[in-house]
Amino acid sequence: MNFTRVKISDLLAKNEITYSFEFFPPKNYSSILELGINVGQLMKLSPSFISVTYGAGGSTQDASFDLIDYIQNKIGLTTMAHYTCVNASKEKVEQDLKFLHDRNISNLMLLRGDPPKGTKDFVNKAGYFQHASDLIELAAAKSLFCIGAAGYPEKHPESVNMDNDINYLKYKVDKGAHFVVTQMFFDNNYYYNFVQKAREAGIDKPIIPGIIPIVNYKQIKKFSDMCGTQIPDELVQQLEPYQDNREKTYQIGVDYAIHQCRELLEEGVPGLHFYTLNKSRATVDIFSEIRK
Repeated sequence: MNFTRVKISDLLAKNEITYSFEFFPPKNYSSILELGINVGQLMKLSPSFISVTYGAGGSTQDASFDLIDYIQNKIGLTTMAHYTCVNASKEKVEQDLKFLHDRNISNLMLLRGDPPKGTKDFVNKAGYFQHASDLIELAAAKSLFCIGAAGYPEKHPESVNMDNDINYLKYKVDKGAHFVVTQMFFDNNYYYNFVQKAREAGIDKPIIPGIIPIVNYKQIKKFSDMCGTQIPDELVQQLEPYQDNREKTYQIGVDYAIHQCRELLEEGVPGLHFYTLNKSRATVDIFSEIRK
């Protein structure tokens, strides 16, 4: 199939709200089947674009590229490929970007990536890319891609403070990023303050909030601790008594996400980016409410 290349920056320029979903590559056959079912359910919502992660430590690159190729060229949905600095020599990056462009990929989310499992610090081989800004600069020079950068409303865990984090985001934008997608957050005030600081720093690109519904409290608590994301006390108080009750947790989490999304939409956000964790039910339920 041949599909028209669409850049996310062009979608955002229309000033219409974008709705996007993020998936990660499945690790085994049963996960492939489950993902196929969930992708099918989410496709019915007509998302603006899909993003596919690079896998932990860049370890699942082949699976990532296969999934990207399938969604872009078989299903026909605009797909954004995540790409990180992990094991990224200039030669390898050049080859991979050509591979993606040859498969009709026009959108990239460029990230540093996580440290290898069992280590605290990100240390790449000498001569390899060390920072997301390095990838952004190289990709931007080709003028073939629309480039997304990550933003952290509660600052990156490794940043000394928010001002430092905002300055680095400005650097990534100056190197060629066209838009920003944020890390998940549960208190919208963090997002509003982040956007205000970004604008004061001269960042004029769209900043899309990242949303994750809490359907498994223990799992999200673990993610939040890793990312430095705060779960509001009132939400914790609602969830903790039911952390072993999956259905009650699900309902509390989805109701909270609906309220969060409605408030963000009322404030005029450019879009909503959902971290689906390869599940469809919560996102479908949220959409049925916020798009009424």
